Amino acid sequence: MSQLALAALCVVLLAGCANVPLESQPVVVSGERQGQGSGDVVPEPSKDIDPLSLVRAFVGATLKPGQNNAAARAYLDEQGRVNWRPSRSLTIIQNTFATVYDTKPQPDANTLIVNVRGADIGTLDQNNAFVPDANQALLQVKVRRQANGQWRIVDPPADLYATESDFSENYTPVPVSFYSDTAATFVPDRRYVVAKPQSGLPGRVIDLLVNGPSTSLAGSVRNLLGEPVEIDTNVKSLDDGTLVVPLTGASGVPDDTRKLIAAQIVLTLQYVTSARIRILADGAPLVANHPDWRPNDLPAYGASLSPSLQLLGLMTVGGRVRSLGDGAPIPGPAGNGGYDVVSAAQDFDGKRLAVVERAGGQVRLRIGDFGHELPLANLGGSTLSRPTWRPGTGEVWTVVDQLSVGRMVLGPTGQWTPLQVNATDLLQQGVTTELRFSRDGARVAAVVSGELWVASVVVNGDSVSLREPRHLQPQDLTDVVDVDWFGQDSLVAVTKSASQPVVKVTVDGQRMDAFNSSNLTPAVHGVTAAPSRPIVVADSSGLWNASALGEVWRPQSHSMKDADPFYPG
Repeated sequence: MSQLALAALCVVLLAGCANVPLESQPVVVSGERQGQGSGDVVPEPSKDIDPLSLVRAFVGATLKPGQNNAAARAYLDEQGRVNWRPSRSLTIIQNTFATVYDTKPQPDANTLIVNVRGADIGTLDQNNAFVPDANQALLQVKVRRQANGQWRIVDPPADLYATESDFSENYTPVPVSFYSDTAATFVPDRRYVVAKPQSGLPGRVIDLLVNGPSTSLAGSVRNLLGEPVEIDTNVKSLDDGTLVVPLTGASGVPDDTRKLIAAQIVLTLQYVTSARIRILADGAPLVANHPDWRPNDLPAYGASLSPSLQLLGLMTVGGRVRSLGDGAPIPGPAGNGGYDVVSAAQDFDGKRLAVVERAGGQVRLRIGDFGHELPLANLGGSTLSRPTWRPGTGEVWTVVDQLSVGRMVLGPTGQWTPLQVNATDLLQQGVTTELRFSRDGARVAAVVSGELWVASVVVNGDSVSLREPRHLQPQDLTDVVDVDWFGQDSLVAVTKSASQPVVKVTVDGQRMDAFNSSNLTPAVHGVTAAPSRPIVVADSSGLWNASALGEVWRPQSHSMKDADPFYPG
């Protein structure tokens, strides 16, 4: 709308329009916090608030504590306050956004359309899982001046919108655990739960557990807390602080499955309570003679998937594989120069090695016993990405010519056989240069055209697919060159950026933190990480270690220039 047209509209609207600004400047919005409960007194919007400020305040009130979105409902007209039924979907936008008037003519002088201009961060879906996004915010809000001269929102949006800071203040992340039969371990499914009231957190988390894995993990994991086992009544706290989780439908469930169900509940609830957890099935202990549980009562699920501390890690440098521990070449042709090694991967127990060998202008894969001759594995091409071992299976995967995924399986005769992987959903996103299995085997991380992606590993009989690819931090993370798993639900990536060469990213992309860049010399080109190990990165001068965000990078004790480090996996 031109200023001339707006001036004409102001004449029609008389004095009430004199205070309507053309556009609000982008600012950071953070809603004020209110007390919790249905008895909240929700104040009316400020008298004579203009339409742009009204819509900004409406967005800022979306996540204010209270029943039935009461704080946001205060910005609606009377009909909207009664009839508004927003969906459970929540769109999260950057803290800095603008509100501007739509330039299309409106049917009457008392109606305006306000456009919210900003960038989407992502959405919180129906499963309370974060789904990253990089689109521009597409929110249009209709406002109408009421009989009393005050502007109010009419026909409010079906979906909720909130800023990133308001989302972080009002929701808490919880890794909800589901079981992987392939790796015989539990896999965290990162979800977001309304943080207050804190007393209701365990019940809200159990609801998510009962409803099963999010879309990003569907088909990759199994929910043990499903048919026929289900929650009997609400989770409750006893006077002594014990948290009671009452189940039903466990009759006939084997003892080993009962123990897994207990583990799934305890592993999930450990993030929201420190209380003893009493797990009952139809009034009796779910696991005989073990009614109460704490996390330290559980076995170390997936311990075999973490490399032994005796395995110090390896590096490829100058066409040879060397030890990170002392810098010496490893035994056999992979270390003595018998092969021109481009990249390599050691399996979880350290007994086998896969190497990509350069030969005759092409590359090819070799797999065999560590320290010995490595037989050719009938897979080659112009390029092969660094191999990655699939947990719990002994399979080796690599990206062939940046366009397909090779899956090598050891047959009963000792021959490595290539099998198909349906990776179309991921590969169609661009040129894939790196692929890494998570240590529970439920996901892969990939570098695709310099972007960081994560996909789930779905098994159907003998076939394996990569599904639900997600682009992590699409707004802020570019020029990615390598990635590894920092933990089950977080990654560490290295980039060509001088300002943030090493970053930690949650598995859903909701949060990214930069490591200290001190001592690193661009460009950083390699990274490896593993539980209870320092992260090792490779820059133009050599190898560097750090264990946590904020730590200054320390020279690796046997650093070598142009080395690429890797831990088993």
